[in-house]
Amino acid sequence: MVGPSVRSGLSMGLLSTYPPTQCGLATFNAALWQHLAGSGHASVVRVVDRPETHPGPEVVAHLVNGCAASATAAVDVLNSHDVVLVQHEYGIYGGPDGEDVVALLAALTVPAIVVLHTVLQEPSAHQRWVLERIVASADVLVTMTEAGRQRLLTQYDVHPSRAVVIPHGAVGPGALGVRGQVTRRPVILTWGLLGPGKGIEWVIDALPGLRDLSPRYVVLGKTHPKVQDQAGEAYRDSLVRRAARHGVLDLVELDDRYLTTAELAHTIDAAAVVLLPYDSREQVTSGVLVEAVAAGRPVVSTAFPHAVELLGDGLGLVVPQRDPAATEHALRRVLTEPGLAADMSARAVRKAPELLWGAVAQRYRTLAEDLVSAELATAS
Repeated sequence: MVGPSVRSGLSMGLLSTYPPTQCGLATFNAALWQHLAGSGHASVVRVVDRPETHPGPEVVAHLVNGCAASATAAVDVLNSHDVVLVQHEYGIYGGPDGEDVVALLAALTVPAIVVLHTVLQEPSAHQRWVLERIVASADVLVTMTEAGRQRLLTQYDVHPSRAVVIPHGAVGPGALGVRGQVTRRPVILTWGLLGPGKGIEWVIDALPGLRDLSPRYVVLGKTHPKVQDQAGEAYRDSLVRRAARHGVLDLVELDDRYLTTAELAHTIDAAAVVLLPYDSREQVTSGVLVEAVAAGRPVVSTAFPHAVELLGDGLGLVVPQRDPAATEHALRRVLTEPGLAADMSARAVRKAPELLWGAVAQRYRTLAEDLVSAELATAS
């Protein structure tokens, strides 16, 4: 019963935030949809906080948080596909800790793949309850790192066969045929939506010790919409004041543009080093980290789980959180130590092919096909 005709006609429904929403999951879902849509039918149910118009033909429904009617409609649309692919992060669905997704998953009648962007080491009791219910409803759970998978296996009742590692995808400047212009002053680049916890302040504290190298520390990205709703630009303003106190305003560039994929690729490719100074010790997934490695850039990162795992083979340097002295030392090494940056770049280039979106999407496609095949075999 299972043959090439079934596989080639596979349809997938994707549930997540989606552009024009500006967040990491929206960007992830858009890239995944783009690479899945070319070999079968894929459509998007977009998660939003309030009713909106559909931004494109691929968005076939909206899940409006807090609206029961939209949840019912979303389930109907998702159940019209062969497989549903759900992006999970606590903050994007309605209810405390995004608990509204639990009922939606339980109502699905087709196989569900749930991609866990966060697996907390120390969840609250309610966060644990939410994830336990998600685990119970999902056919397969995807983490993007082995660290995330091990947390899932040790803290939740998950059989190893149901937990799969598929890396976060990346565009990679090579895929776009771009080459950024390397400037005389070395560019240290941090990018992504801005807000407390990004650790930018500790880099500013480190910059006085690097003044002899005349670096440009470029912090690229808008303030996270939810942070802006709650606190405006307070965090960004605090960074400006901090840089002024340290006398390094001339070394810091806070760029609040939202760049196109091609523009971002140019910017990454021109960086001497990509810096991820995040405060979190929980983060098991970072799209910025994967994009930097796929671009062949040297990386300095704080010791969150994804960085420790991915950079362990000499692709970058890992430093403690909130440690300006260690950050300064690592940056100086990358910018001045003969051969170090070139070796990091070469290792990253060898790693890149398995991280590009085409390869990642193929793994999701194969996973979905296997689920459909198994379901048909069971039914027969």
